[in-house]
Amino acid sequence: MNTDLYGVLGVPPGASDEQLKRAYREKARRFHPDANPDDAEAAERFKEVSFAYEVLRDPERRARYDRYGPDAVFGSASRGAPGDPFAGGLGDLFEAFFGGMGPETGRRGRRGPAPGPDAELTLRLSFREAVFGVRREVEVNTPVHCDTCEGTGAEPGTAPVTCPECGGSGELRRVRQSILGQMITAVPCTRCAGTGEYVERPCAVCRGEGRHRAGRTLSVEVPAGVDEGSTLRLAGHGAAGFRGGPNGALFVHVAVDPDPVFERDGTDLHAAVHVPMTMAALGGSIPFETLDDVRDLPIPAGTSGGTVVPLKGLGVPRLRGRGRGDLFVHVAVDTPTALDDRQRELLRSLAEARAEELGAAPGHDGLLSKLRSALS
Repeated sequence: MNTDLYGVLGVPPGASDEQLKRAYREKARRFHPDANPDDAEAAERFKEVSFAYEVLRDPERRARYDRYGPDAVFGSASRGAPGDPFAGGLGDLFEAFFGGMGPETGRRGRRGPAPGPDAELTLRLSFREAVFGVRREVEVNTPVHCDTCEGTGAEPGTAPVTCPECGGSGELRRVRQSILGQMITAVPCTRCAGTGEYVERPCAVCRGEGRHRAGRTLSVEVPAGVDEGSTLRLAGHGAAGFRGGPNGALFVHVAVDPDPVFERDGTDLHAAVHVPMTMAALGGSIPFETLDDVRDLPIPAGTSGGTVVPLKGLGVPRLRGRGRGDLFVHVAVDTPTALDDRQRELLRSLAEARAEELGAAPGHDGLLSKLRSALS
């Protein structure tokens, strides 16, 4: 297993809690077993990512890791797999069996209400909206904090009390026998759901949860340059947590409708334009409607089919940078098909002036036919 926990998450050693959480969620989504069925390597990476986050999000375990290195977490004798309580040395052995009451930590206590789960939705945009950005309103239906009890879960006029079952710790400690002797394990208190507080008179609206499901409208600012498959993270706009717990995040997945004219390649755009044969030969210009406005597209004399005319700075804005990509217009030369007699003669005259061999025209006797007539 990779012992560089910061490297596993792809963050610097001084990363903030928010950076750790963001990196963990991104990698957990990528390597989750549900998204990678029958992929042993992805499953192993998921374990590494989960283990690294569990260590680094804990201030005390992170401090031990930063000060003493991998041996403080994995153990000096056996660098075991994530989840092995004997691979973390004495401190993590106490962590596994005594819920953080090791010789270095003391009683940790509960961390407060847990945040609510994340939510996600898909936002469909037009091609132009994705290129230039847009503000859109979306409908979200998630648990929200109860206004009646202000998220406490208690009937107005009352307040939660310390849980008599766990004494406010939010967990119950149980003694069991194992091959190592008597061990104490800590489990969340079922009476208070791990919050450490008990509601004697639950709120009639939210039934003591401090939240209830409701629809709401959010205004989402989509930055210019997003592409199909982009995901926007809106912190604090997910589901409300249980009894006053903070909201999770809302992940907005972007879907972009194709455009009939433009095709996107990163920050560059590609489009095709048809010009007549005469313009391709003689040169000129043709009006072309870009995403910004109508421009005169120059067609140099002697332009052949497949020529690409670049228009600088008319592509897609760079999502995390300055400037824009370019627009590349691919020229297709149209050959005339329905010619009258005069047009046909003019083209023959042009061919003769350029000493071009045309061969026998359809419906006319060629040289071979004339020879056959002469010899018959």
